Amino acid sequence: MQDPIIEKATAYIKELFQNNADGHDAAHSLRVYSNALKIGSNYPECDLLLISLAALLHDADDHKLFNTKGNANARKFLKENQVEAEKIDQICSMINAVSFSKNKDRSPETLEGKIVQDADRLDALGAIGIARSFAYGGKNGRTLEDSIRHFHDKLLLLKDSLNTEEAREMAEERHAFLLKFLEEYQNEM
Repeated sequence: MQDPIIEKATAYIKELFQNNADGHDAAHSLRVYSNALKIGSNYPECDLLLISLAALLHDADDHKLFNTKGNANARKFLKENQVEAEKIDQICSMINAVSFSKNKDRSPETLEGKIVQDADRLDALGAIGIARSFAYGGKNGRTLEDSIRHFHDKLLLLKDSLNTEEAREMAEERHAFLLKFLEEYQNEM
């Protein structure tokens, strides 16, 4: 997507997450954005600009990273870039529907929200998901066993929680990789 606001949002998240090394960084947000566009390209009726902005900004106010209220960082960026108030509310609603811990069994109401939620969950699977899990665990004092428990508490549940057929297809190989990793981990233990 060539919209100038996407370039600005990319620069904003790179600045916002510049010192983050726990797997919730700009690279994560860019992968979520890429996944969201791949999924969204299958739905001509969806608003790719809303999806793009929600995907890029989805962690801008994550409670694990920031002490903000009401999507303050995302709203500030969107207002500064003259996004209409109604669209800001839509984007923030999509962002608020992404978190696994806050929305475990709930699916977003809109197609765009479902796509962004799926895109974020895909980035918690496969090799990237494994790397992110241990990066987050290390930064937050988790033992290896605590991080492995996280696989069972969250990562292995993600495949069956996806909203779109495209995301479910993308998840198959990544989920299989998680299982193979756990098998090898147990063998080595």
